[in-house]
Amino acid sequence: MTHATSLLRQITDYAHRANPYPLYAKLRETPVLQEEEGGPFVVSSYYDILGLLHDPRISSDAANLAASSADGGSADMGGPEETGLPPSFIRLDPPEHDRLRRMANRPFGPPHSPRRIDSMREELAEIVSDLIDGLGGAGEIDLVDRFAYPFPVTVICRLLGVPREDEPRFRSWVDPIVASLDPDADGDTAERRGEAQEARRQLGMYLAGLVEQRGNDPRDDMLSELVTNRGGDGPMTTMEVLSTAVLLLIAGHETTVNLITNGMLTLLRHPDVLDRLRHEPDLVVNIVEELLRYEPPVQLVPQRTCIADIELRGVTIPKGSRIWLVLASGNRDPERFPDPDRFDPDREDIQHLGLGSGIHSCFGAPLARLEAQLALAELARRLDAPRLLEDPPPYRHNAVLRGPRHLRIAIDGVSP
Repeated sequence: MTHATSLLRQITDYAHRANPYPLYAKLRETPVLQEEEGGPFVVSSYYDILGLLHDPRISSDAANLAASSADGGSADMGGPEETGLPPSFIRLDPPEHDRLRRMANRPFGPPHSPRRIDSMREELAEIVSDLIDGLGGAGEIDLVDRFAYPFPVTVICRLLGVPREDEPRFRSWVDPIVASLDPDADGDTAERRGEAQEARRQLGMYLAGLVEQRGNDPRDDMLSELVTNRGGDGPMTTMEVLSTAVLLLIAGHETTVNLITNGMLTLLRHPDVLDRLRHEPDLVVNIVEELLRYEPPVQLVPQRTCIADIELRGVTIPKGSRIWLVLASGNRDPERFPDPDRFDPDREDIQHLGLGSGIHSCFGAPLARLEAQLALAELARRLDAPRLLEDPPPYRHNAVLRGPRHLRIAIDGVSP
């Protein structure tokens, strides 16, 4: 086993999920690393990752990934396609990517809906308050199950127009789709891909019923606007609406769960910062940005393909090669950030990679930021003497979407 293979296996090994950052430091010793002949090229330094995220020679197209991968690639949130659904825009290149992203953005943000997210602030604050009220008095709670998961799920359901009571149904489909993102070297990739494709088909069929309803009876939600939109790019096809809705439903809560949970875990490990937040609620803006650098919910992007030869740090990455971009390693790169392993909400320069960059930067970034800010500020204000009961907590298996599966804490009560 080569040094490169050993590192990649350790990074994808669940045994290192609680603290992968020492492995990323080793990875940066060889910033462009190929595990073995025919394997992916792994890029781990900040400036190299940033450059490649803006490089048109790096493709996100699922067809290119499948062509370059011995096992045909993996079925992700935009997936290749024995499901009847086309890839979502995150798995396409320009110009199709740009067209579909513009159309999805019309009901979501500027320039067509500039106040969509900000106008939700009061509603989001009410959801946060109700969930914290429901935590009850003193005792032990799992912050993931009781707060960090139900909050963004409730928000994305309201935004899209998906019935919140259907969450148990779509969660059973979301879990295998998300699991297919995990590049587990020892897992059964073909089996996971098949489960993900079937789950995406089922989720698409479920959403097709809602899309048909909105076509006949539009409401004030994103599904209705995706169905009825007649902007400059014309209407989406029904299949494009479905693939976009699948993407938004999943991405609209999965990463935010991790951001909130990683955030509260980090604050509990830094009680001085938690205490400052109680008394300086405006500090939460910097805290969330530093969290996106320090503990990003998306650790790596393993699904990119090189569509032309690229020279990087003296290494030739040949056309057709797969590339992994380890965002979390770039965020801890000492060439870019002083004292990168220190959590510092007073850091003046936090141009992190936590939400990606370039044309595929996180579509839902404004909503995720607002949700995390409201959640962490209110948890800090209202939870009395919160303390960890298990550190490190049990993590989700996924090496891509990294966050605690449970976060058990004790509290002395909940303040009004």
